[in-house]
This record gives sequence, structure tokens and C-alpha cells, in this order.
Amino acid sequence: MRIQKYLSAAGFCSRRKAEELILENRIKINSKPASIGDIIDINKDKVFVDDKLISNNDKKIYILLYKPKGYVSTMKDPEGRKTVLDLVTDIKERIYPVGRLDYDTEGLIILTNDGEFTNTLTHPSHLVEKVYRAKCAGKITNENLNRLQDGILIENEYMTDKANVYYAHNFKDYFVIEIGIKEGKNRQVRKMFDELKNPVLTLKRIKIGFLTIDKLKRGKYRILTRKEIEKLKN
Repeated sequence: MRIQKYLSAAGFCSRRKAEELILENRIKINSKPASIGDIIDINKDKVFVDDKLISNNDKKIYILLYKPKGYVSTMKDPEGRKTVLDLVTDIKERIYPVGRLDYDTEGLIILTNDGEFTNTLTHPSHLVEKVYRAKCAGKITNENLNRLQDGILIENEYMTDKANVYYAHNFKDYFVIEIGIKEGKNRQVRKMFDELKNPVLTLKRIKIGFLTIDKLKRGKYRILTRKEIEKLKN
């Protein structure tokens, strides 16, 4: 197994991050510095990062968490804010979030220690849809609904893929909409509605693929079933 894949499968980091660590001479195979593409025997060789032994034999954990607002979806926060890991302190294994949700966004996020599973969910070729429910200022027009479904140019930098609109309803001075996207660029949903001049007031991720937020309370989590895990992997 290649060293990058080993570290990913162990849930330590992504393959790309593993390559960065190798170039920084922070990884050793047994007692020798690792090189990108090195092949290891998982039954004989020992892998160290910063002289700490990394094992890929840990029990695999797959969690579906309802992240509240006010938490960051990273392992640590330099500003000292609470992270999603503060909501799963009873889990002994080292886990990490798959993708991210903004500090001010609530909703579903998956946490795991399975690097290959993470790659499956986050790789652009797999196109896992995430559905968001947004409350936005102003009114949603047919023109803007069409723009969402056709793709929107954000900050003159990139064009979004087509979004699926599942629900939209205008109220007195705001509207509620549910849209599905298959990308995961930083603050993408908020930026999309900023371009429409309908800033987001509240935002919640209510679906990841076939997984829904139904029956999951804010700040709580559940373990994914074997059937759900296999369905996501496939």
C-alpha cells in the first residue's frame, strides 16, 4: 500500500496532506524518511508522523451529527471557538469532520476516522448532493430561480454548477428556499444568494445524499448503520 493511502485509510489525513508532510520530512517508515509513492507492508512496516506511531487498525467510526450554530467544523480553532469535536467527547477514537459547515450554519455533517470513506464523499467525481434550507432577505423571483438552476458566477471568479430547487416560498419580507448542490466551495450557498442580492439570514443543511436531518436533535448525533455506510461508499 502506498504511504499516502495508508495515512488516509488510517484516518490521519488526506492523501494530499500526506504528500505535504512527506515533503516536510515529517513522516518515517520504520526509521527512514518517507518519499512520495513509497510502498509499505501493512503487516510489517511501522509508520511515524512527527515520531508518533500511526495505526490503521482503529475501529472505524461513522457519525451523523446535527451541528448547531456557533461551532466550527475543524479539529482545532486558532480563535479558541468550540469545534464539532466538543459535541462528541464520548467517542474515544480520533475522528474528524468530512467537509465543513460555516460557523453560522447549522445542520448535518459526517464525522469519521475512515480516510477512504472521506475521499469517496468529498471527491468531485462522486457528486454527493447536499440540500440546504435557507431563509433569505427580500423576495425570490422567477428570474433568480432560473439563475440558481443554471449556475451563478460568484465574485467574478467561478461559475457554480446547476442547483436543484426543491422548495421556494415568499413571505412578507423574506423567503424560504431549499436547494441542492454537489459542490462544496467555501461559503458557497451564502455567496450564491449574495450575488442575487438576497443575503442569507439563516442556513441549515438538511440532507447529505439520502441522509436527512429528520429525528436528529440539534447538537446530537447518531451512528450510521452498516447499510447506510455501504450505500454511501457505493
